[in-house]
Amino acid sequence: MNSMHPTPDRPLKIGTRGSPLALAQAHETRTRLMAAHGLPEAAFEIVVIKTTGDDRSMIDADRPLKEIGNKGLFTKEIEEAMLSGRIDIAVHSMKDMPTEQPDGLVLECYLPREDTRDAFVAPHTKGLIDLEPGQIVGTSSLRRRAQLLAFRPDLKVVEFRGNVQTRLKKLEAGVAHCTFLAMAGLRRLNMTHVAQSAIEPDEMLPAIAQGAIGIERREADTVSAELLSPLNDMATTQRLTAERAFLAALDGSCETPIAGLAVLEGDTIWLRGEILRPDGSERLSEEGRAPIAEGAALGHELATRLRTRAPADFFSWL
Repeated sequence: MNSMHPTPDRPLKIGTRGSPLALAQAHETRTRLMAAHGLPEAAFEIVVIKTTGDDRSMIDADRPLKEIGNKGLFTKEIEEAMLSGRIDIAVHSMKDMPTEQPDGLVLECYLPREDTRDAFVAPHTKGLIDLEPGQIVGTSSLRRRAQLLAFRPDLKVVEFRGNVQTRLKKLEAGVAHCTFLAMAGLRRLNMTHVAQSAIEPDEMLPAIAQGAIGIERREADTVSAELLSPLNDMATTQRLTAERAFLAALDGSCETPIAGLAVLEGDTIWLRGEILRPDGSERLSEEGRAPIAEGAALGHELATRLRTRAPADFFSWL
């Protein structure tokens, strides 16, 4: 073992948000690091950091996330802790991550991607098609709201903030008839039983990078770079490269109605992307294929096509 590797006396500090899902992702990262390097659990310390997006007063007030601030809402405080040396690496849900990292930080390690689909969660309804006109759907995602209203403009959408457990409690309390969650999160929490069904990408294209975990580190930290290297999943890296290039070219954040999904087909990458008006009244989509090595260029090309097609006022909400 490398003498620079962490030990119980000098553990590697893993930064994370404190929700059950964020902790599950941090534990998965720790388990993979232990297995890759033959290190004991005590060589790693999980450090919980509260972010702006986790502020209970904001969740309880059900303020839309876009009113609090978009980019870095779930990452800023964690990245500050890493830059100051309080933590060594940070575990993130990639769909929360801005497309650019702060100076001094790099994001180049992705764990194998989970299910990318959205889950339909409802106590008494099997699927979207079974909802009665006027029934209430809870979601804090502008993407899901726009996609839902494009498909079912007769439904009512209300703001639905909070982690998985909070949203399920709101559903039980009758605040809404149904909601959407990421299948990946339910799988990581061993809670797939709460989903009535998984919604195929043809019906609801997922958020950029949905289902993927990224591990961020300081650029100059060669020890963390060496530790993380065997954890990186190349297929996930290739897919996210295309998806995040598409997002970056649209200047999108996790609170913009943009969706996209890349799939590997042999030595080719297939990328689908769409943009929507927040009320679902207009939806533009593009898709294309390219050699895997040209995934970023493909993402940029699809974004350019959408910008060209979009009416002049389409991006006024960006």
